[in-house]
Amino acid sequence: MRIYAAFVYLFLYLPIATIALFSFTAGRSATSMQGFSVQWYGRALNNPFVMEALWTSVRIAFFSALLAAVVGTMAALALTGMQGRIRMVFDTMVQVAVMIPGIVIGIATLIALVSVFDIVNPVLESALGWKLSLGTGSLIGAHGMFTMSLVILLVRGRLETLDRQLIEASSDLGAHPFATFRQVTLPLIAPAVLAGFLLAFTFSFDDFIIAFFVAGSETTLPIYVFSSIRRGVTPEINAIGTMVMAASLTILIGAQLLLRRSRKTAGQ
Repeated sequence: MRIYAAFVYLFLYLPIATIALFSFTAGRSATSMQGFSVQWYGRALNNPFVMEALWTSVRIAFFSALLAAVVGTMAALALTGMQGRIRMVFDTMVQVAVMIPGIVIGIATLIALVSVFDIVNPVLESALGWKLSLGTGSLIGAHGMFTMSLVILLVRGRLETLDRQLIEASSDLGAHPFATFRQVTLPLIAPAVLAGFLLAFTFSFDDFIIAFFVAGSETTLPIYVFSSIRRGVTPEINAIGTMVMAASLTILIGAQLLLRRSRKTAGQ
């Protein structure tokens, strides 16, 4: 079993390690190591198209993660108060949302947005002189919807471990429900909410499939990389992939540490 596990991990991570290794090549080939150099990292960071796509991805990932964290937390609080078959139905819908392929979400979101635009745009254009289109707003909405289920699952898990006596004591002492949430519930679930935000940010930042359908004229970093490799893979693409992988791993490790801290706090 250990040998089998070693082969599985080798199969998963060897290609990633190869990309990271070849990003430090001094040559122009993306598949061979010709000396050691960090020149391709400098070229990637000084490429205006790369930096524009990077900041577009960061901006969209931040706002979509913020949307997912706020709405997902509200949904998790509402689901915690449900009982019986209604709760089972909504739990199933949340879990199914995690398993739906990204291409299905991308196509469905594109069709829904185009249908809404066809109805709303004539009214907006005649009244205000402008109309809705695919772009930053559609990307934030699609990514927020896609990652919201992750936040719901994380916050729900934290809410299940809360000591309900703390909330009941706050109510017995005359606190308003919003005051109870702000002073008791929110501080206890904050690590899970932040972890959900970080995971949503990572998923949005790395997403290509959904963004490809609803980006419109916007170019995110994954879309830029996809467009670039159609002309051939260069060490600059390896450098971009390595930096994105390092940033994603850092965020995921931070989210995992926050979840571990949340579980430790719950145990105490």
